[in-house]
Amino acid sequence: MKQACLAAAVCEFLGAVLVGARVSDTIKNGIIKIAVFQGNAGVQLLAFVCAITVSATWLMICTRMSWPVSTTYSIISAVAGVGVAIGGVDSVNWGWNKGKGLATIFSGLLIAPAISAGFASICYLTVKYGLLKRKNPVLWTLIFSPIVFFTVTAVLTMSIIYKGAPSLGLNKKSKKVTALAIVGSALVIAALSIIFWLPYVYCKVIRKDYNIRFYHFFLGPLLWMRAPPPDVDALAADSAVPDYRIVKEEHHQAAHQSDEESANEKSEPRGPIQHASPLSDQVEKDPHPIEGAWAEPKNLWIIVRYKAFPFIKKALTHGTTIDIHAAQAGKAGSAEGRRIAEMYSRAKQYPNEVEHLFSFVQVLTACTASFAHGSNDVSNAIGPFAVIYHVWKTGTPSSAKSPVPIWTLAFGGAMIVLGLATYGYNIMKVLGNKITLHSPSRGFSMELGAAITVVLASQYGLPVSTTMCITGATMGVALCNGDLRSVNWRALGWIFLGWILTVPVVGTLSGCLMGIILNAPHFA
Repeated sequence: MKQACLAAAVCEFLGAVLVGARVSDTIKNGIIKIAVFQGNAGVQLLAFVCAITVSATWLMICTRMSWPVSTTYSIISAVAGVGVAIGGVDSVNWGWNKGKGLATIFSGLLIAPAISAGFASICYLTVKYGLLKRKNPVLWTLIFSPIVFFTVTAVLTMSIIYKGAPSLGLNKKSKKVTALAIVGSALVIAALSIIFWLPYVYCKVIRKDYNIRFYHFFLGPLLWMRAPPPDVDALAADSAVPDYRIVKEEHHQAAHQSDEESANEKSEPRGPIQHASPLSDQVEKDPHPIEGAWAEPKNLWIIVRYKAFPFIKKALTHGTTIDIHAAQAGKAGSAEGRRIAEMYSRAKQYPNEVEHLFSFVQVLTACTASFAHGSNDVSNAIGPFAVIYHVWKTGTPSSAKSPVPIWTLAFGGAMIVLGLATYGYNIMKVLGNKITLHSPSRGFSMELGAAITVVLASQYGLPVSTTMCITGATMGVALCNGDLRSVNWRALGWIFLGWILTVPVVGTLSGCLMGIILNAPHFA
């Protein structure tokens, strides 16, 4: 979790600050008309304060309930709600409106997951039958790895050009320049994978060199001459690579029984009850007790140094200390744990060595998706905030398109990183654990399928949510297991319910809040 949060934090923040939209559609994609404010700056400021407050509150509630809802859809629904409160039903563009009306929200609920599921399924089936199910999958994966790197880089470069970098104008370049940029980037990464990545993983996976470290990666071609350890023949096949598999197929039943037995042993005391010794009582006592009045200088120091600071540190880093593997396996002996174990047992697992090879490509897809997400979605969230700041600073109504200061993008990037590190695990444990069995090859296919959907949707002006895309891609890959019971349909049902509820709940609450405040007794 620490590695995932750190990688996502860097990519999300850099995407927001470096290539985030400097000019944001602050009226949120034409959902409401600017004329509805009648030139009243105070009403406009109040409207967007109500919209962003209700939207943020709903997102926090959904995160607490582990519902992966769309931030963009939540904000658009809130803006539509305040529009109705100000100017009535006619003030909102309920139709398609060239891909920018409220009808796009409802269409996106089905379009994004369905298309993403299709592309992710194609990616995974290609990998499954082209590499994983071959007689020697490790060797075949190494042979075709440059092609995989080329394809992934091309798709992710298109994702950045068409969706992730509007401020740089990359999507306005000529077709020839765009094609050269895409192919050139893909060729460079593919060449680097041959020079550096291929010899590195060959030593780890084929030669089983358990002494190799990450900094040896930069030795590149010199690694071909690196001799394997002398005792390599006596080691297991996957001794040099981490074994992150939750289900051990050959010992699945035995392991499950041993988990239940160990849980029973922990719950039932054995032998006479051991009483704590006086020494253990002393150890358990507070080493920094507060004696006397709390306002005394020494007690204030104890409160700040040994009480408040550890609490704040734990709160800010709680999300990075969650044991994600324990969340994936589920609590031993519980009903949830049994359901997850049954679901995982119906998904085929492939050799750990070949899955390890895909872990490198999956990191690439995840980091690029985070970069594009930060550059695009942070701007969507900062849009209403930019209106609030503009009205507060100038005292005049904000236009349909207003400049977004760079510091607001940095602020948005910092907040999304903070939310990820403290509370993001509630969403990760659902998409990463509760829907189906995950593995690097599956995760790579999910992220690549979602990226392809985002690219095509951006080209044709279709409204899609990155959250909905990755959820649909997860379901699509899960269906490739060939067993409907390898998918957690209950979790998917709750996720879809959260999507449906977002529009009416956020729209109604923001409209009610705006109407109450706007029509409350006040001084002229």
